[in-house]
Amino acid sequence: MSLSQSSSTMIEDDEVELDEDSLQRWVVAFCVARFDLEQGQLIEECYPPNSLNHNEELGVSFSSFPDSVSQNHNRSGIHDCMFFFRIKRHEDSQRQNISSPEMVKLDNDESLDVSVGIKELKLLTSKRKGCDSKYLYGFVFNRQRHDERLKRGGEEKSVVIVSHSPFSSVFRPLLQIIGPLYFEIGKKALIYIGACISKWPDPEPGKLMELPIGKATLKTHLPPAHSLPLDGGLFPEEVSSPIAPHLPTNESIPQGLFHDSNIFGIFRGLLMQLWRLWELLLIGEPILIIAPTPPQCCEAVACLVSLIAPLFFSVDFRPYFTIHDPEFSYLNSVQEGSIFPPMVLGVTNRFFLKSLRSIPHILSVGSYAPNSSRTPFASGTTAGRTTATIEAFGPQNLSLKKFSPSKLLDAVKLKRDGPLSLMTEHRVAIWSSYAAVTKPDTTILNRLINAGMSPRAEESMSVVNNEILRRHFLELTTNFLAPFGPYFTATAPCEGSSPFVDPPPLPLFNAEEFLSNLSGRGPGKFLSKRMRSNWLDLYRRFLKGNNFSPWFQRKRALVEKEQYRLWRQARMKSDIPQLISEVSELEIVDIFNAIERHLLREMQVPPTVDSNKLKRDLHVVFSALPTDMQQLLQMNPARAALLQETRDGMDIPGDSQYESQFCPETKADDT
Repeated sequence: MSLSQSSSTMIEDDEVELDEDSLQRWVVAFCVARFDLEQGQLIEECYPPNSLNHNEELGVSFSSFPDSVSQNHNRSGIHDCMFFFRIKRHEDSQRQNISSPEMVKLDNDESLDVSVGIKELKLLTSKRKGCDSKYLYGFVFNRQRHDERLKRGGEEKSVVIVSHSPFSSVFRPLLQIIGPLYFEIGKKALIYIGACISKWPDPEPGKLMELPIGKATLKTHLPPAHSLPLDGGLFPEEVSSPIAPHLPTNESIPQGLFHDSNIFGIFRGLLMQLWRLWELLLIGEPILIIAPTPPQCCEAVACLVSLIAPLFFSVDFRPYFTIHDPEFSYLNSVQEGSIFPPMVLGVTNRFFLKSLRSIPHILSVGSYAPNSSRTPFASGTTAGRTTATIEAFGPQNLSLKKFSPSKLLDAVKLKRDGPLSLMTEHRVAIWSSYAAVTKPDTTILNRLINAGMSPRAEESMSVVNNEILRRHFLELTTNFLAPFGPYFTATAPCEGSSPFVDPPPLPLFNAEEFLSNLSGRGPGKFLSKRMRSNWLDLYRRFLKGNNFSPWFQRKRALVEKEQYRLWRQARMKSDIPQLISEVSELEIVDIFNAIERHLLREMQVPPTVDSNKLKRDLHVVFSALPTDMQQLLQMNPARAALLQETRDGMDIPGDSQYESQFCPETKADDT
C-alpha cells in the first residue's frame, strides 16, 4: 500500500474533521511516547485527549520501547522497528484475573457436565463492540536516532496505535504510514490519520474491508468473528457463520487471529517442533518465548496464537511482556515447581529466564543482527527441564536427513545447561518435558521451499511456505474438533408438527461419555495416520484445559441462536387455521399458551412483522375455543388486557374473519 502524493502536501490540501465516536470503532487513541533520561518512559502526546486513563497511559508507555538489554544493533544513524503488545485495560491486582477473562474453568472431576444456558452471551450481542474490551492492543513504530551530540547519545520515540481489536492486518500497514509521517510533520499526522479512520465503515469480522487513507486504499480481510474475544459479546457476523467445524474453500480468508504472521520465518529453526507446540497451545499450557528483539518475540506469539485456528484461543497471551507490567510481580512470586497460570509470554529481557523458572515450556527463537554485539551475562543451570532440542533447519538447509555430530553435541549441551545457557549465547531451542501425541508430518516439511538468500526470494518463499503450514494446521485442528460436531446441531420443527412448542434441548455434554464413545469409533482417518496410540490422552487434556469450555459454550450459544431462528421462521410461515383444525381442544389451549408466551417475548422489543403475525395467530386460536374456555382464559387480568391490547392495535373487525370458520361449530357445541 502506498500514498499517491507526499505526506505534507496531503495534509495541507485536505480538510479533516475527526468524529471521535466513529474513531473508537477502530482506534482508542494515538500515543507518542518518549524515553526521557531522567524520568524514563513518558507519554508525550495522546490523541484524542483523555482517551486513556493514567494507568493505561503508564501501561502503553512502558510497553512501547525495546528493552535496552535486548537492543545491540549498530549504534549509528536511525533504527526503526515495529512490534505490538497486549495489556489489560484496567489495573486489577486480583490473581484470578491473571488468566484470560474468557476462560471458564471446569471442575477437577473428570465427569463434566457442560450445559448450554449461555444467556449472557446472547444479551451481549447488542452491545457496542469494543466498549467493554478488557485488553488494549498497542501497535508500535519505534525510532532510535543515534547522535553523539545529544546528552544520551541519541533519542528514542515511539508512535503507538492503541486499539481494542487485534486487527494486525490493518494496523501493521497503517503503522508504516503514520510512523514516518509523524516524524516528518508531527501531530498533524495523528489528526489526519484519525480523521481518515473516523470515516471508515464499521469493522465487519471475516469480511474483506476497503479502508481509504487519503487517496490510497487499504484492502484487507479482518479475522473472523469466532476468533475475537467475547469482551463485546457475540458479533452478528458470528451468529450467521457456519457452526460445525469445516475447512474453508478460500485459503486467503483468515480463519483466526494473526493470519498474516510469518510462521515459517520465525520458526524456521524449529519446524519439527511445531506439532508439539500445536498440542501445548491446544491444551492451554503456559509458554515463555524469548527472542533478541520485540518484533521477533511478538511475531512468535502471534504465530502460536494463529496455529490452532479455527479454535478460539482463550489463554491470555502477551506478545511483548516487560518487567513493568503490573502482573509481573505476581508471576515473579510463583515458586519453582508451582503451577504457573496459563499464559503465552513473549519477552526479550533475559532476566525472565531467572525470574520465571516455574514456566514448564520455554522457547527461544530469532537471531541478532550480524553486526550486533553481546555482553556476556552470568551463566547457570536450570533444574526440572528434561528436554532441550536444537533443530538442524537453517537458512542453508531444510533437509530432514542431515544432522551433524556437532549439532548433536549442541543439543546435549543445551539439555544439560537448560534455558539459562541463553544468558551467554542466544540459540534457537525449546525446553519442554511434554511428549507430543502428534507426529511431525514429514510430507508437509518436504514440501517447504528453500529459495536462497535474496530478499525477494526470501519473501516469496515465506509466502508459499506459510500457506502450506497454515493449511496443514488448520486441517489438523478442524479434524481434531470434528468429533464435537453432533453437539452443535440445531434442529428445525418437523413437517406437520407445531412450531409453537419449545424446541428440544441440545444434548448435554458429559466428558467421560464423550471419551468413551470416541475411544470406540476412533479419531478419524486423518488423525489416526498422524497421531500415536495414546491419542485419546490429548482429547482428555483438551477437555481439562483452558480452551475447551469457552470454545464449547460459545459454539453452543450460537447453536441456540440458530435453533431459535429456525423455529421462529417456522412460526412465521405456519398456517395456524390448518394446524388447529387437526388437533384436540386441549392441544389448542396449549398452542394458545405457547403463542402468548412467544408474543410477550416479541413485545419486549419494537414491533415487528413477527409480533403482528403472532397477534393474528393468537386471535385465531382464541376464536377457535369454546365460549366457556374463552371466559376461563380471560379470568386472568393480564391475559385479558393482552387480548384487548392486541385487538385494539390490529385491524381485526371483531372475529368476523374467523367466526365463519370456527364459531359455527363452537356455538353448535354450546347449544
